[in-house]
Amino acid sequence: MIYLDYQASTALASEARAAMLPWLAEDGFANPHSPHRAGRAAAAAVEAARVRIAAADPALAKGRLLFTSGATEAINWALKSAIAALPADRRRIVTIATEHACTLDTVDWLSRQGVERVVLPVGTDGLIDLDVAAAAIDARTGIVAAMLVNNEIGTIQPLGLIADMVRAAGALLLCDAVQGYGRVPLPPADMIAISAHKIHGPKGIGALFVRNGLTLEPLLHGGGQEGGVRSGTLSPMLCAGFGAAARVAAERAAEDAAHVAALAARLRAALPDWTVNGSTDHRYPGNLSLRRDGVDAARLISELRDVAFSAGSACASGSGRPSHVLRAIGLTDAQARATIRLGFGRYTTIDEIDLAAARIAQAATAQKAFAA
Repeated sequence: MIYLDYQASTALASEARAAMLPWLAEDGFANPHSPHRAGRAAAAAVEAARVRIAAADPALAKGRLLFTSGATEAINWALKSAIAALPADRRRIVTIATEHACTLDTVDWLSRQGVERVVLPVGTDGLIDLDVAAAAIDARTGIVAAMLVNNEIGTIQPLGLIADMVRAAGALLLCDAVQGYGRVPLPPADMIAISAHKIHGPKGIGALFVRNGLTLEPLLHGGGQEGGVRSGTLSPMLCAGFGAAARVAAERAAEDAAHVAALAARLRAALPDWTVNGSTDHRYPGNLSLRRDGVDAARLISELRDVAFSAGSACASGSGRPSHVLRAIGLTDAQARATIRLGFGRYTTIDEIDLAAARIAQAATAQKAFAA
């Protein structure tokens, strides 16, 4: 099978697998929070992983990296904890219409608790209007939650400029960097959510960066692990895998970026009848959201069983509703249904891109001919 769904998940890197295996051995089961020698060895592996993950991007240098079960937990924790600590005149959250569901749903939940919610629209390119953002981010704003690289259309928001606005307003910036970490530079932010399985690490582990001087209340209570703010026993195996994946991502950053750019150019050239959704300039090239009028994307996915790709976010698949991201950039329901998302990266080959493009083009043409 040709795998082109990198935004949903990525293959486990051999280096990550190798780092995880010792913690599956007969003597690798100790609790990293135990005081004995085996526990201390497990704790050392956890801390070594934490250092490697933070070292992969300079934006993670001035703060604490707290392990979570994934980015969904990290974003829930950041929003709920930070807003609870803000004064009454700062209970406004500004976010963007194309954010991941874990952000939008958490903001919706907070709005039902009395928090003011402002959702910024985007243009057809998926980018916010900076003047509109500047007007919304004012003295009443407590948190701005913004995604760096959109998971459905690959658009890169100008988080550096947004960070300047947030800082000037005295608010906090939460960056969803799940699709950006290890691929593009992270912005200066008060809180940053990342995930292992998007960079060839294991599923089930992520992290929340919290800048120095910012204190979060726990989302989970219990044993007081992670410095007393995130209870629960950490998995040395998952932490080690995350750390190894982060180290490799940092070491191969230039090589991976060049490879992905070449694959993107090849794929776009091979599918000239398809239109790119979102910005063609401000985007991560390893995410191509494409549409072709008259094509049924769901049928295309089911027909091409030897090519793994999607119509959008894996989290929303099967809901039967058009993507909120595609709606936000102005696509009609018919255009949304004609959209596919092709994600590729380090382990994708040129031959796979050529074969997948040919298969997709052939199937799409056959669909349109049959419909005519």
